[in-house]
Amino acid sequence: MKAIILLGTLKKKGRSNTETLVEFLGTYLEKQNIDYEVIKLADHHIVPGTYTHMDVKDDWPSIYQKITEAQILLFATPLWWNSHSSELQRCIERLDEVYDKILAGEDSPLDGKIGGVVITGDSDGVEHVTGNIANFFCSIGITLPPYSSLGVIWEGHSKGTKKTKTQLLNYYHRNYAEDAKSMAESLAKAVK
Repeated sequence: MKAIILLGTLKKKGRSNTETLVEFLGTYLEKQNIDYEVIKLADHHIVPGTYTHMDVKDDWPSIYQKITEAQILLFATPLWWNSHSSELQRCIERLDEVYDKILAGEDSPLDGKIGGVVITGDSDGVEHVTGNIANFFCSIGITLPPYSSLGVIWEGHSKGTKKTKTQLLNYYHRNYAEDAKSMAESLAKAVK
């Protein structure tokens, strides 16, 4: 099984809370024999638009190819003003061509894929963003099984808070190990 994780952190340098939570979840994915690749969107050139191929050459077509070859697609994002990141929004917009195909009566190239959501933040918004992403996934043919979201709201994620990777991982292990395990098991079960 292969998962693609689109990491929507805004940080180009250094490790983000969301990246650390993805790494934490990754240990549980591996226990379910799910190979995964994290694509840190901030490291790629993705132009605005609503098609896979735009007039300007960018990295989206190769990222989209990886999505079509995987069985699982996870969106990982920090919360910013009760919404997902702008990096992730650009990918949602580029996936709009899939919805165009569905409206034209074609099958979705993403039919049968399993989706999930990983979110970090320091205040409310996980349910709202998870709901929006779930709605988007369902609109383009991606299925979300039960327990397919991992949202961590904690003041330790606050902007300017300097938690080390070890501190973050210790917090996730103490408070979210069962959630991560359930998510990984549910994703694996849904693919089989």
